[in-house]
Amino acid sequence: MARKPLNHGKPWTDKDINKLEKLVNQNTPTRVIGLKLGRTEASIYSKASEEGISLKPTNQSPYNRRKK
Repeated sequence: MARKPLNHGKPWTDKDINKLEKLVNQNTPTRVIGLKLGRTEASIYSKASEEGISLKPTNQSPYNRRKK
C-alpha cells in the first residue's frame, strides 16, 4: 500500500493556495506540485478547480508546429 501524503486530510491554508498558484504559473507538472505541497495529484486538480486555477501549460505552442 502506498504511503499517504504529508498533508493528507488537512485543510488547505491560504499559504498552500498561494504556493499552488505560484507553481502553476511556473508551469510545474501536477505531480511535482503534489510532492512539493504534500498532497495527492487528485487533490491538486480538485483544489485548482475550486479556486479557478487553470493547470494547462502556458508556454507550449499549439499542434507542435515548427518554423521552417
